[in-house]
Amino acid sequence: MIGSKIPATVITGFLGAGKTTLIRHMLTNAKGKRIALIINEFGDLGVDGDVLKGCGEEVCSADDIVELTNGCICCTVADDFIPTMEKLLARKDRPDHIVIETSGLALPQPLVAAFNWPGIKTQVTVDGVVTVVDSAAVAAGRFAHDHDKLDAQRLADEGLDHESPLEELFEDQLTAADLIILNKADLISAAELEGVRAGIAGHLTRKPIFVEARQGEVAPEVLLGLGIGTEDDIANRKSHHDIHHADGHEHDHDHDEFESFVVSLGPVSDAAAFNEGLKNLITTHDILRLKGFADMPGKPMRMVVQAVGSRIDTHFDRPWAGGETRETRLVVIGLHDLDETAIRAGLAGLTG
Repeated sequence: MIGSKIPATVITGFLGAGKTTLIRHMLTNAKGKRIALIINEFGDLGVDGDVLKGCGEEVCSADDIVELTNGCICCTVADDFIPTMEKLLARKDRPDHIVIETSGLALPQPLVAAFNWPGIKTQVTVDGVVTVVDSAAVAAGRFAHDHDKLDAQRLADEGLDHESPLEELFEDQLTAADLIILNKADLISAAELEGVRAGIAGHLTRKPIFVEARQGEVAPEVLLGLGIGTEDDIANRKSHHDIHHADGHEHDHDHDEFESFVVSLGPVSDAAAFNEGLKNLITTHDILRLKGFADMPGKPMRMVVQAVGSRIDTHFDRPWAGGETRETRLVVIGLHDLDETAIRAGLAGLTG
């Protein structure tokens, strides 16, 4: 029965782990397999969809990319995801494979459970859940897994919560995984990478596959065709949210801990100074993620800006289209209480 269904791969991972880069590499190496993408962007600027459109025209045209921007997909399953899937399945030119890129804030479990929805379960199966990990960030302790250390910190500081929402989210994404991509492996040593692998494996009861990657370069044959049927195993992948409810506790999954806003700016005259200024702003205001496009005067192509913490990557992805407004637009994502006014002023000072 599974063989007659369209396989769907759920790609999850924390902010800036490299999900979009992974998908872009997959599309450019798909070897004719027709792939439909469902993208759940966080923030008001659809950067991920814009980066992916046209990167694999013969296997994934602009019509094959659906962006869900009404909120986190795990919270809008019934309103957004189910109708999107139904429309996709009603098409005459149905895809060979469906890939879903979740927001970095999404819980994979509710999304996987939605594949048991009547009308979808008979036509689609979850080929597997792929969780992308920023190995360098984990090695640097950006997301702690040591509960004893957290307890010690809590005892030393009564104002510190026992469990971090970021940590729970990260663990839930790992718990749901069939395949874990240790991305950005080239940014740390072999010993540090092995420490990341061991640390993650030590907190999981299941045994997912681990794959190391640089810049999201993983063969499509590795990502697609896992054949797991994850929707039938959802009971073994409980999130913190599920566990709290099972214990009789009320626990809402919301994103009040996060804020995002979009900034429109002028052209960037000095790329090096712009990057250095971004690093200073990110460090000063503890910005988790910054992404978007920049207008470089005299350059026919737009510059993609991707920042995770103080690590910034820029590259030119495509020419500005005829009639397209040349501008610099960035999404800023961080924890609550971001000083939006100061960040906007700081970014404005970097362009002109």
